[in-house]
Amino acid sequence: MRRVRPIIGVISDRRTLGHHPFQVQGEKYLTAIVAGAGGYPVGLPVLGPALGDGFDLLEVLESLDGLLLTGSPSNVEPHRYQGSASSPGTLHDPERDHSAFELIPAVVREGIPLFAVCRGFQELNVAYGGTLHQDVHNVPGKLNHREDKAAPLEAQYAPVHEVRFTPGGMLARITGRDAAMVNSVHSQGVDQLGAGLVVEGTTPDGLIEAVTVAGAPGFVLGVQWHPEWRVRESEVSMAIFRAFGDACRSYRT
Repeated sequence: MRRVRPIIGVISDRRTLGHHPFQVQGEKYLTAIVAGAGGYPVGLPVLGPALGDGFDLLEVLESLDGLLLTGSPSNVEPHRYQGSASSPGTLHDPERDHSAFELIPAVVREGIPLFAVCRGFQELNVAYGGTLHQDVHNVPGKLNHREDKAAPLEAQYAPVHEVRFTPGGMLARITGRDAAMVNSVHSQGVDQLGAGLVVEGTTPDGLIEAVTVAGAPGFVLGVQWHPEWRVRESEVSMAIFRAFGDACRSYRT
C-alpha cells in the first residue's frame, strides 16, 4: 500500500496512572500533527537503560520521517545541565530525559526533521550544552511566564505576550511575519544558550523562546510556547506545523 502521510514519531512521557506506569502522549500534539503537519503520529516509548533490556530507540529512526518532542508537566532533571536541586514536588521523568538526549543528536545528524515544543525546546537547549532557569518568574527583569492553573484551559492557553522573530530567520520565513502573540505555560526557560543554537525568537523581557541549529542538514525548530493548542485557530501555528510537515514529506522522498 502506498504511504501518503509522513510518519512522525512523538516522544512519550512515562507517567504513573493509578498503580502502574504508562507511556503517554498528549492528544493535542497528535491532533496538530494530523491537522497541521498532515502527518501520521506514532508514539515512541521512553524505556531507558533500566527498563529497556537491550531496547534501542535509535533503531526506529530509519522508519521515521520526522520527530516531535512535546511539552510535558515534567522538567528536565537539573543534573543534566549542572543546575541546583529542583524545588520539592517538581515532577521529573528520567526515562524521557535519557531518550530525548539520545534522539536529538541522532536525528539532527541524520537530517530527520525535528520540532521541539516547550519541554522539548528545553531538551534541545540542554542537549547542546545550554542551561535552564528553573523558575523564570524569580529571575530579575523577567516576566511571570506561568499560566493560572485555576483558570479554564482557554484562558491558560490564551495569547499573553509577543515573540519577536529574528529578521530573515526560519520563523520569519515560515510565517511571513516579524512577530506573533503566543501563549505562555512554563516556569522553566533558557538561561545560557547551547553552543551551535541560533536564536529565532525572543520575548519583550529578553527570554529566548525559539531556536534552530546552525548548519543542521535538515529542519530543526524549537519553540517555548504551545503552537499545538487548537492549531487550526492560529495562522502562525498552522504555518509552523505545515512547514514541519513539508520538511517531513521532503525527507521521506
